[in-house]
Amino acid sequence: MRYLLLFPFLFLLLHCGGDAPAGPPSFADRATARIQLNQVGYYPDQPIRFTYADTSYVGDPLQFRPATVFYVTDLSGDSTVHEGTLGDTLDWRELAGVVAQSTRIDPLPAGEYRIFIPEVGYSHPFRVAENVLREVFVGSVRGLYYQRAGQALPETYAGEYAREAGHPDTAVQFHPSSGREAGKTSSPGGWYDAGDFNKYVVNGAFPVGQLLALYEDVGDPAADGTLNIPESGNGRSDYLDEIKYELDWLLTMQDADGGVFHKLTTLKFAGMVMPRGATKPRFIVGKSTAATFDFAAAAAQAARVYREYDADYADRLLSAARHAWSWGIAHPAEFFRNPPDVSTGEYGDDNADDERAWAAAELFATTGEQEFYNDLQENPPRVRFGPGVGWTAYMGNLAAFTLLRHPDRVPREFHDRLRGQVITLADSLQLAVDGNAYRQPITGFGWGSNSDVANAAMFLAAAHRQTRNAAYLNAMRDCMNYLLGHNPNAVCYLTGFGTRSPMFIHHRQSAADGIDAPVPGLLSGGPNERQQDKADTRYRPGVAPMQSWADQTPSYASNEICLNWNAPLTYVAGYLEAHQ
Repeated sequence: MRYLLLFPFLFLLLHCGGDAPAGPPSFADRATARIQLNQVGYYPDQPIRFTYADTSYVGDPLQFRPATVFYVTDLSGDSTVHEGTLGDTLDWRELAGVVAQSTRIDPLPAGEYRIFIPEVGYSHPFRVAENVLREVFVGSVRGLYYQRAGQALPETYAGEYAREAGHPDTAVQFHPSSGREAGKTSSPGGWYDAGDFNKYVVNGAFPVGQLLALYEDVGDPAADGTLNIPESGNGRSDYLDEIKYELDWLLTMQDADGGVFHKLTTLKFAGMVMPRGATKPRFIVGKSTAATFDFAAAAAQAARVYREYDADYADRLLSAARHAWSWGIAHPAEFFRNPPDVSTGEYGDDNADDERAWAAAELFATTGEQEFYNDLQENPPRVRFGPGVGWTAYMGNLAAFTLLRHPDRVPREFHDRLRGQVITLADSLQLAVDGNAYRQPITGFGWGSNSDVANAAMFLAAAHRQTRNAAYLNAMRDCMNYLLGHNPNAVCYLTGFGTRSPMFIHHRQSAADGIDAPVPGLLSGGPNERQQDKADTRYRPGVAPMQSWADQTPSYASNEICLNWNAPLTYVAGYLEAHQ
């Protein structure tokens, strides 16, 4: 297990370059974390935004020594391609823990570059290129392949991350909370939800909906043969093949009465072992309104998307969605809470209005039937955004996005009202991006804050689809810059990408496989000022919210991975690639 305590302030000290002569010297191997930028790269028409910050400065900002000039060099440092002046000094200590100078450079020609600041050092390298986020997109989808349950990952597809199968889930016990008498059922496949080995319907259906939205918005983003997965070469979309692995499992979680069980889990979390080594009994736990409506929504949307892929499969999905809808309408307040003997992820919710609206929207978009539109009129989608508006409430936004995606079916007045709400909220997100030193839209940093940034970018995409206003697209790019390195931790939060990414994610296979680098393509949860794991994780005392992140395996509150964090990142990378 890799429990090296590599927390941000120590990492910054180890990676800061020393003093350098005035003017670009020869290439320096050590990059400084004080120059923060997107470590993957920028499109040829995209301005380069970076921040020079004293990441551990806590004194009087009047004593901060601002830099004046910077240089853009080639990778060797021998050739200067641009010289400029740094921006004004900004005091961002309260939120970001830094005194900073943020700077914008006009787009650069295709190539590979570094920023050099005299007496500070070199930045991490970055590229300017067409399709610069293509590998990020593909890597984030392949991250889902590495999360497959019940299936061995052979070297042919997984490379050095090959492993034996774990959790066949062909004889899973019914927990008393399921409402079923003692017995067993088969519920194989699906993706492990996060750093643990459990599978959750709420947090399986929600990411599936976000992933399918990308397919509807840009077409097939990963055609057959793109992802190098076992299904590659079958003549069908690799993207839909990978999502189908999760859909097939979700279908097994529907009971005969149409209701959907909440989760498949052990009673307690497994230790830091490989999947094959986690052998405790697994249970079907609970049945809930939220899980049932989320399932109905994802299945109805998938029925639309998979119609040309496999018509019989699409029919099966739509039938399952209808059955789930009927159960949800009859049981509107079956809210899940962990039974006393279960301590794994709860994914509880005391209000299913957003889930119901999403299910109605997807069923209406797929069938055009009046029943579902009538329900939407009585329970319209709540268009909103804020930190933590993820698996509990973002479904209302997904409902609005779907209805706007099908204007031919939605009455004009209802459509225009939703359109106005989406654009108004997107405008506020864009303003928040413009007013932030790191050009991202959130000021509250809780569990999965990186997914909040990605979800905000997905919201901006919805407004872009309505207006084709390039300002929304640019704000999306800024959000991606933040996730890929333009942040006060100077970390590309996607494993395996950039030159400084998480090495000790809270992820059991990555901790137990004996490989130095973690499984690639997984998005770290990001800064979390609440630090629910502080009993096991070393944070700097008094650390600012945006620096409250620890690259330590025990840090489930800031450095775990999760399906509903990867999904919006995949959406945003795929959308930006399609609209570069």
